[in-house]
Amino acid sequence: MKLQLKIEALIFASENGIGPDEIREVLQDPELEKEGVLQALIQKIKTKYDREDSILELQYLSKAYQFLTKKEYHETINQLQSHRSKKRLSQAALETLAIIAYRQPITKLEMEHIRGVNCDYSIQRLLEKDLISILGKSEGPGRPLLYGTSDLLMDYFGINDLSELPKLKEIVSEENTIGSTQE
Repeated sequence: MKLQLKIEALIFASENGIGPDEIREVLQDPELEKEGVLQALIQKIKTKYDREDSILELQYLSKAYQFLTKKEYHETINQLQSHRSKKRLSQAALETLAIIAYRQPITKLEMEHIRGVNCDYSIQRLLEKDLISILGKSEGPGRPLLYGTSDLLMDYFGINDLSELPKLKEIVSEENTIGSTQE
């Protein structure tokens, strides 16, 4: 029973799921090396969550076990997501996010140079929402932090990588230019 609870804890704590090999590797229990033992314990866990009074279910997706909310609770979860998404980004945060997406890795000073204003608050909000992340430190003087977009940003916009962002020349149109282009 204790081994089953350890497996359940590993699955619960794994952000993106955990595969059978990793379970064996982490627990290093000789019992798990026996044929069918791990599968039997996982089946007991699955049965435990298949009960009607449980909101979670154990799923095997992408070669990993993970706990997911049962389908009948998806609408409730969507209400929460909808409520949270109403906390929109300000224009300043969107501008900062666009600069980071197109120029990453980029320092705060470089962002402020492009925008012409302080970006502290926007960067903090974007970090809180996990839309950007700190990639490391620059080799420049003072070794400032380097910022880049996060995987959550990719999911949010439904893209696989930054090459799918519109090209800047596609966004800039003649009606957005100031003055004459002739010299």
